[in-house]
Amino acid sequence: MKIFNQFFSSLIILLLIFSCSLPRVYEVVVSQGNLIDEDMMEKLEVGMTESQVKYVLGSPLIADTFTPNRWDYYTSVTQGNKKFTEKKVTLYFEDQKLIKWVESGDSSIR
Repeated sequence: MKIFNQFFSSLIILLLIFSCSLPRVYEVVVSQGNLIDEDMMEKLEVGMTESQVKYVLGSPLIADTFTPNRWDYYTSVTQGNKKFTEKKVTLYFEDQKLIKWVESGDSSIR
């Protein structure tokens, strides 16, 4: 019985020690912002109205009250410390019509 108690207590101590050093097995994939893909970007055309752009891309993440003619869309997909995608699209309007857009960021960051 004494050997069993020593074995059992040693097993519990080992489990406690090793459980603290186990690596993380699963990390959640977090998607933030507007998920914009290349098909959506190909549908954009100069001269589209604001409502047409909202239909294609969705509502902008940032619609600044001080610059109402500029809409910002941001996409980020991460898992833990790994970034899979990060992209920013800025659209410019004049007389409620799309005049240009600027894309920045890499869609395949590792």
